[in-house]
Amino acid sequence: VPKEPILFGKWPSCVIGHEDAIVKPAGIGRGDYEAELALLIGSTAKNVTKADAMSHISGYTCMNDVSAREVQIADIGNSLPWMASKNYDTFAPMGPCILLAESVPEPVSIKVGSALNGESRQNGNTSDFIFDIPTIIEYITKTMTLEPGDVITTGTPVGVGPIEPGDIIEITCGGIGTLSNPVISSDI
Repeated sequence: VPKEPILFGKWPSCVIGHEDAIVKPAGIGRGDYEAELALLIGSTAKNVTKADAMSHISGYTCMNDVSAREVQIADIGNSLPWMASKNYDTFAPMGPCILLAESVPEPVSIKVGSALNGESRQNGNTSDFIFDIPTIIEYITKTMTLEPGDVITTGTPVGVGPIEPGDIIEITCGGIGTLSNPVISSDI
């Protein structure tokens, strides 16, 4: 269990929408799905306290933090950041819609799960995660300023696993809906 949140970034070229294809590049080895609740920042946030953190959220959506697991393990073994493994094009599906923050009572308790080809794989709740949302926002804003439009994910429940071309991966977040994406292969 980490003592503090682990930070990494995803570039805009990773982002795709509901029903868009996740493209698994040839030669990356294992690609994994990771069901996550994503929160959207609605106002500039720097050095935010836990008490004020929730006021900076404009909404929530589902996200699949797709990861090239073998690339990530190699980078960790070489004391490198996780950037390569998390940033292949199409590796950040989000959607299918945004649930406005004022619709969600605090503390946030949203079910987060996944299904691979219709079979349930992950089933958790944000209230069970290691770090709650205010803690995550406070931690991040000690280092960097969050701007409107920035997206933060909250972690994934147990049950992460591989995806292959031909699969359909669904990420469901209570009150938001189900993000569905097919997986296809790339020759490059």
